[in-house]
Amino acid sequence: MFYREAGQYNTTYEQDLQAFPIKQDKIGIAIWLVLAYLFVPFFGIPGLEYGFAMNAIMIPVLIFTITTIGLNILVGFTGQISLGTGAFMGVGAYACYKLTSYFPDTNIIILILASGFVSAIVGALFGLPSLRIKGFYLVVATLAAQFFLEWCFIRVGWLYNYNPSGAIEVPQREVLGWIVTGASAEPMTRYLVVLSILVFLAIIAGNLTRGRIGRSWMMIRDMDIAAELIGVRPLTAKLSAFAVSSYFIGVSGALMVFMWLGAAEVESFDVNHSFLYLFMVILGGLGSITGSFMGAAFIWTFPIILKELGKSWFGINATVMENVSLVAIGVMIVVILIAEPHGMARLWQIVKQKLRIWPFPH
Repeated sequence: MFYREAGQYNTTYEQDLQAFPIKQDKIGIAIWLVLAYLFVPFFGIPGLEYGFAMNAIMIPVLIFTITTIGLNILVGFTGQISLGTGAFMGVGAYACYKLTSYFPDTNIIILILASGFVSAIVGALFGLPSLRIKGFYLVVATLAAQFFLEWCFIRVGWLYNYNPSGAIEVPQREVLGWIVTGASAEPMTRYLVVLSILVFLAIIAGNLTRGRIGRSWMMIRDMDIAAELIGVRPLTAKLSAFAVSSYFIGVSGALMVFMWLGAAEVESFDVNHSFLYLFMVILGGLGSITGSFMGAAFIWTFPIILKELGKSWFGINATVMENVSLVAIGVMIVVILIAEPHGMARLWQIVKQKLRIWPFPH
């Protein structure tokens, strides 16, 4: 009874095209934003030590949500599979590192957002094979991009300023007098920066997927030949999807290094991470922005929760619990693919539909 659109009328086309047409959805989003901006930065997660909650859970979840949204644009909305996500994150991270070297006085947030454009260009270049191949062959092509970019991160010394360790190290930068990067940056400051960028990019992604560009992506996904016959250009649609997806992924890579890790080597962008981000998309729900939030949060927090439970309740070693969590996630992915291919986002839609007619039978 409390989640019902009865009595809510749309009188203009603008109201019909709203991202959240039901009043209860708007209230729910407002509550989440209030909690994210006003409660979490000051109190963290109840029951957990503040530093651990921010550095090990909240900041990485926000960053990986951006990654998952970007990958979902490509895989879920356009139907172009990719296993090069980790490498494209690396492109964004290394690009941001080079930009900070060349423009040390520029606002670091601007440089982080600008690094995404470098990743978008690289992603569009490696997306060219999608114009001629699809399916398994495209998987192989993106996997080749992953290995090639990893090789560049190792062998091209210019990318890491010829650091003997081969790592990129984040310099200290300030924004409006607040230290946002480097060892002295407070978790709350970094969290708020990442959260603001996530909200900004999520709004952009939502509007893109609901507009003309997003519809062209979904037409290519559903039936590319029919889409071409009705005027959708595969060249424009596929390359724009690769570029936009790589932009989001590149920004998340820059955030991962500059706002979370503080330093990174090539291992931070290997193919294992590419599989992890793909699991987030599959479990959260293909073709769903909401599912991207759910998938990233679940895949990242589930092993942490399992480790803590295994340690505190059963005294099991953390390494053993990590392996158990990997097996459990694998089983859940198989079950989701069989029982509900649209993932957690679809389950949430089913819950909302049941709430609309509750308490009546259905």
